Amino acid sequence: MFEANKRRLYTKEFKLDALNLCKQPGYSISSAAKSLGISDSLLHKWRRKFEQNGSLSFPGNGKEALSDDKKRIKELEKQLKDSELENAILKKAVGIFSRVPK
Repeated sequence: MFEANKRRLYTKEFKLDALNLCKQPGYSISSAAKSLGISDSLLHKWRRKFEQNGSLSFPGNGKEALSDDKKRIKELEKQLKDSELENAILKKAVGIFSRVPK
């Protein structure tokens, strides 16, 4: 029987240490990846995420790390969606109650 490959999880500290190792003299991404027992592509992916998000990288558990501005935008988008839903319900209610009985 085949045993399913379990997905390995790495801590934020491990990822940051791996990226710092790549910056050390004598280490390339491939040599750092080999010494850590991970693939080159995974280390490239971590580096790309760190370059894009900086200190907000690697929040853990599949959660997206958001800056204060992005959090506020998400909050406002939710309020807008709720208001639009409420508005649609009120329009339907007005339509129902404004019918002339026959």
